[in-house]
Amino acid sequence: MTPRMSSLIFLHGVGGGHHAWDDQLPYFGGLGYPSHAWDQPGYGHSPIVEPYDLEHIAASAARLVTSLADEPVVLIGHSMGGFIAQETYARYPDLFKALVLCFTSPAFGGDSSEFAKKFIAARIAPLDQGKTMADIAAQLIPTMGSNSRLAEKIMAGVPPDTYRKAVHLLTTFDRRKELAGIKVPTLLIAGSEDKTAPPSVMERMWRKIPGAEYVLLQNCGHLGPMDQPEAFNAALLSFLKSHGL
Repeated sequence: MTPRMSSLIFLHGVGGGHHAWDDQLPYFGGLGYPSHAWDQPGYGHSPIVEPYDLEHIAASAARLVTSLADEPVVLIGHSMGGFIAQETYARYPDLFKALVLCFTSPAFGGDSSEFAKKFIAARIAPLDQGKTMADIAAQLIPTMGSNSRLAEKIMAGVPPDTYRKAVHLLTTFDRRKELAGIKVPTLLIAGSEDKTAPPSVMERMWRKIPGAEYVLLQNCGHLGPMDQPEAFNAALLSFLKSHGL
Protein backbone atom coordinates (compact mmCIF):
# COMPACT_ATOMS: atom_id res chain seq x y z
CA MET A 1 0.00 0.00 0.00
CA THR A 2 1.37 3.41 -1.00
CA PRO A 3 2.01 5.62 2.06
CA ARG A 4 -0.27 8.63 2.37
CA MET A 5 1.51 11.90 1.56
CA SER A 6 1.41 14.73 4.09
CA SER A 7 -0.83 17.70 3.45
CA LEU A 8 1.10 20.93 2.89
CA ILE A 9 -0.31 24.35 3.78
CA PHE A 10 1.53 27.46 2.56
CA LEU A 11 1.27 30.87 4.24
CA HIS A 12 2.23 34.07 2.41
CA GLY A 13 3.90 37.30 3.49
CA VAL A 14 2.54 40.77 4.21
CA GLY A 15 2.52 41.79 0.56
CA GLY A 16 1.44 38.40 -0.69
CA GLY A 17 -1.49 36.16 -1.41
CA HIS A 18 -2.06 32.57 -2.43
CA HIS A 19 -0.53 33.21 -5.86
CA ALA A 20 2.83 33.71 -4.17
CA TRP A 21 2.98 29.90 -4.12
CA ASP A 22 2.17 29.32 -7.80
CA ASP A 23 5.52 27.60 -8.31
CA GLN A 24 5.00 25.28 -5.36
CA LEU A 25 1.39 24.06 -5.55
CA PRO A 26 1.56 22.29 -8.94
CA TYR A 27 5.03 20.92 -8.21
CA PHE A 28 4.18 19.31 -4.88
CA GLY A 29 0.65 18.46 -5.97
CA GLY A 30 2.13 16.63 -8.93
CA LEU A 31 4.25 14.57 -6.53
CA GLY A 32 1.16 13.50 -4.62
CA TYR A 33 1.19 15.99 -1.74
CA PRO A 34 -2.22 17.59 -1.07
CA SER A 35 -1.14 21.24 -1.28
CA HIS A 36 -3.03 24.38 -0.28
CA ALA A 37 -2.10 28.08 -0.26
CA TRP A 38 -4.14 30.20 2.12
CA ASP A 39 -5.21 33.77 1.61
CA GLN A 40 -4.85 34.99 5.17
CA PRO A 41 -7.71 37.05 6.70
CA GLY A 42 -8.33 40.20 4.66
CA TYR A 43 -6.42 38.88 1.63
CA GLY A 44 -8.08 37.60 -1.52
CA HIS A 45 -11.56 36.31 -0.74
CA SER A 46 -10.82 35.54 2.93
CA PRO A 47 -12.91 37.67 5.29
CA ILE A 48 -11.12 39.96 7.72
CA VAL A 49 -11.03 39.04 11.41
CA GLU A 50 -11.72 41.50 14.20
CA PRO A 51 -9.76 42.24 16.16
CA TYR A 52 -7.00 41.80 13.63
CA ASP A 53 -4.47 40.24 15.96
CA LEU A 54 -2.24 37.18 16.18
CA GLU A 55 -4.69 35.26 18.36
CA HIS A 56 -7.57 35.53 15.90
CA ILE A 57 -5.46 34.93 12.80
CA ALA A 58 -3.94 31.84 14.40
CA ALA A 59 -7.44 30.61 15.22
CA SER A 60 -8.41 31.11 11.57
CA ALA A 61 -5.36 29.11 10.50
CA ALA A 62 -6.27 26.32 12.90
CA ARG A 63 -9.81 26.17 11.49
CA LEU A 64 -8.37 25.96 7.99
CA VAL A 65 -6.13 23.05 8.95
CA THR A 66 -8.93 21.06 10.53
CA SER A 67 -11.18 21.71 7.52
CA LEU A 68 -8.59 20.47 5.03
CA ALA A 69 -7.05 17.47 6.74
CA ASP A 70 -7.95 14.82 9.29
CA GLU A 71 -4.39 14.47 10.52
CA PRO A 72 -1.50 16.83 11.37
CA VAL A 73 -0.11 18.82 8.43
CA VAL A 74 3.16 20.42 7.35
CA LEU A 75 2.89 24.19 7.72
CA ILE A 76 5.10 26.33 5.48
CA GLY A 77 5.32 30.06 6.19
CA HIS A 78 7.14 32.79 4.29
CA SER A 79 8.03 36.09 6.03
CA MET A 80 4.85 37.20 7.84
CA GLY A 81 3.52 33.74 7.05
CA GLY A 82 6.43 32.44 9.13
CA PHE A 83 5.18 34.57 12.02
CA ILE A 84 1.71 33.09 11.63
CA ALA A 85 3.13 29.57 11.39
CA GLN A 86 5.04 30.00 14.65
CA GLU A 87 2.08 31.61 16.37
CA THR A 88 -0.33 28.89 15.26
CA TYR A 89 2.04 26.12 16.27
CA ALA A 90 2.51 27.71 19.71
CA ARG A 91 -1.25 27.76 20.24
CA TYR A 92 -2.26 24.53 18.45
CA PRO A 93 0.81 22.25 18.37
CA ASP A 94 -1.14 19.01 17.86
CA LEU A 95 -2.29 20.17 14.42
CA PHE A 96 1.19 20.01 12.89
CA LYS A 97 3.69 17.28 12.09
CA ALA A 98 6.39 19.64 10.75
CA LEU A 99 7.20 23.33 10.26
CA VAL A 100 9.02 25.08 7.43
CA LEU A 101 9.97 28.66 8.28
CA CYS A 102 11.19 30.61 5.26
CA PHE A 103 12.81 34.05 5.05
CA THR A 104 11.38 34.96 8.45
CA SER A 105 12.37 35.55 12.07
CA PRO A 106 11.20 34.63 15.58
CA ALA A 107 10.15 38.20 16.40
CA PHE A 108 9.68 41.62 14.88
CA GLY A 109 13.14 43.05 14.26
CA GLY A 110 12.96 46.13 16.45
CA ASP A 111 13.25 45.92 20.21
CA SER A 112 11.77 49.35 20.97
CA SER A 113 8.36 50.91 20.58
CA GLU A 114 10.02 53.84 18.83
CA PHE A 115 11.48 51.53 16.18
CA ALA A 116 8.05 49.96 15.67
CA LYS A 117 6.45 53.39 15.26
CA LYS A 118 9.05 54.39 12.67
CA PHE A 119 8.59 51.11 10.80
CA ILE A 120 4.82 51.51 10.69
CA ALA A 121 5.09 55.12 9.61
CA ALA A 122 7.54 54.31 6.81
CA ARG A 123 5.39 51.51 5.44
CA ILE A 124 2.06 53.31 5.76
CA ALA A 125 3.15 56.84 4.78
CA PRO A 126 2.86 56.18 1.01
CA LEU A 127 -0.82 55.26 1.46
CA ASP A 128 -1.40 58.39 3.51
CA GLN A 129 0.22 60.37 0.69
CA GLY A 130 -2.23 58.96 -1.85
CA LYS A 131 -0.03 56.24 -3.31
CA THR A 132 -1.66 53.01 -4.45
CA MET A 133 -0.64 49.49 -3.49
CA ALA A 134 0.75 49.16 -7.03
CA ASP A 135 2.96 52.20 -6.39
CA ILE A 136 4.17 50.70 -3.12
CA ALA A 137 4.84 47.32 -4.72
CA ALA A 138 6.87 48.85 -7.54
CA GLN A 139 9.04 50.65 -5.00
CA LEU A 140 9.32 47.93 -2.34
CA ILE A 141 9.77 44.66 -4.26
CA PRO A 142 13.15 45.65 -5.82
CA THR A 143 14.49 46.48 -2.35
CA MET A 144 13.88 42.84 -1.45
CA GLY A 145 16.34 41.71 -4.07
CA SER A 146 13.66 40.72 -6.55
CA ASN A 147 12.57 41.81 -10.00
CA SER A 148 9.51 39.57 -9.93
CA ARG A 149 6.60 41.05 -11.84
CA LEU A 150 4.38 38.44 -10.24
CA ALA A 151 5.37 39.65 -6.77
CA GLU A 152 4.51 43.23 -7.76
CA LYS A 153 1.18 42.15 -9.22
CA ILE A 154 0.27 40.18 -6.09
CA MET A 155 1.17 43.03 -3.76
CA ALA A 156 -0.70 45.53 -5.92
CA GLY A 157 -3.85 43.50 -5.25
CA VAL A 158 -3.61 43.60 -1.46
CA PRO A 159 -6.45 45.74 -0.02
CA PRO A 160 -4.92 48.90 1.49
CA ASP A 161 -6.84 48.46 4.75
CA THR A 162 -5.54 44.92 5.13
CA TYR A 163 -2.00 46.11 4.45
CA ARG A 164 -2.29 48.76 7.13
CA LYS A 165 -3.51 46.20 9.67
CA ALA A 166 -0.89 43.64 8.68
CA VAL A 167 1.98 46.11 9.02
CA HIS A 168 0.80 46.90 12.55
CA LEU A 169 0.45 43.18 13.25
CA LEU A 170 4.08 42.50 12.36
CA THR A 171 5.29 44.71 15.19
CA THR A 172 3.37 42.68 17.81
CA PHE A 173 5.01 39.32 17.10
CA ASP A 174 7.56 37.73 19.42
CA ARG A 175 7.91 33.97 19.89
CA ARG A 176 11.62 33.86 20.69
CA LYS A 177 11.01 32.18 24.04
CA GLU A 178 9.05 29.36 22.41
CA LEU A 179 11.73 28.28 19.91
CA ALA A 180 13.25 25.73 22.27
CA GLY A 181 9.82 24.17 22.78
CA ILE A 182 9.20 23.31 19.11
CA LYS A 183 8.93 19.53 19.06
CA VAL A 184 8.25 18.74 15.40
CA PRO A 185 10.79 18.48 12.56
CA THR A 186 11.57 22.01 11.45
CA LEU A 187 13.31 23.38 8.36
CA LEU A 188 14.54 26.96 8.04
CA ILE A 189 15.23 28.37 4.58
CA ALA A 190 17.13 31.66 4.23
CA GLY A 191 18.48 33.76 1.38
CA SER A 192 22.10 34.89 1.35
CA GLU A 193 21.08 38.39 0.15
CA ASP A 194 17.94 38.77 2.25
CA LYS A 195 18.00 42.11 4.07
CA THR A 196 14.53 41.66 5.58
CA ALA A 197 15.23 38.36 7.36
CA PRO A 198 19.04 38.21 7.22
CA PRO A 199 20.85 34.85 7.36
CA SER A 200 22.44 35.85 10.67
CA VAL A 201 18.96 36.14 12.22
CA MET A 202 17.79 32.85 10.78
CA GLU A 203 20.97 31.06 11.85
CA ARG A 204 20.42 32.13 15.47
CA MET A 205 16.83 31.00 15.20
CA TRP A 206 17.89 27.64 13.76
CA ARG A 207 20.29 26.96 16.61
CA LYS A 208 17.54 27.48 19.20
CA ILE A 209 15.09 24.96 17.70
CA PRO A 210 15.97 21.40 18.76
CA GLY A 211 17.01 19.28 15.78
CA ALA A 212 16.12 21.95 13.23
CA GLU A 213 17.63 21.96 9.75
CA TYR A 214 18.89 25.01 7.85
CA VAL A 215 19.28 25.71 4.14
CA LEU A 216 20.82 28.89 2.73
CA LEU A 217 19.92 29.73 -0.87
CA GLN A 218 22.81 31.55 -2.51
CA ASN A 219 22.30 34.84 -4.38
CA CYS A 220 18.73 34.91 -3.10
CA GLY A 221 16.81 37.82 -1.60
CA HIS A 222 13.62 37.81 0.45
CA LEU A 223 11.28 36.27 -2.13
CA GLY A 224 12.95 32.90 -2.60
CA PRO A 225 9.83 30.83 -3.38
CA MET A 226 9.17 33.06 -6.41
CA ASP A 227 12.73 34.02 -7.38
CA GLN A 228 14.39 30.62 -6.94
CA PRO A 229 11.51 28.11 -7.09
CA GLU A 230 13.63 25.18 -8.22
CA ALA A 231 16.12 25.55 -5.37
CA PHE A 232 13.36 26.26 -2.86
CA ASN A 233 11.30 23.27 -3.96
CA ALA A 234 14.34 20.99 -3.88
CA ALA A 235 15.15 22.03 -0.30
CA LEU A 236 11.59 21.48 0.84
CA LEU A 237 11.25 18.13 -0.94
CA SER A 238 14.51 16.87 0.54
CA PHE A 239 13.26 17.77 4.02
CA LEU A 240 9.92 16.06 3.47
CA LYS A 241 11.53 12.88 2.18
CA SER A 242 14.18 12.74 4.89
CA HIS A 243 11.45 12.74 7.54
CA GLY A 244 9.07 10.44 5.71
CA LEU A 245 6.47 13.17 5.52
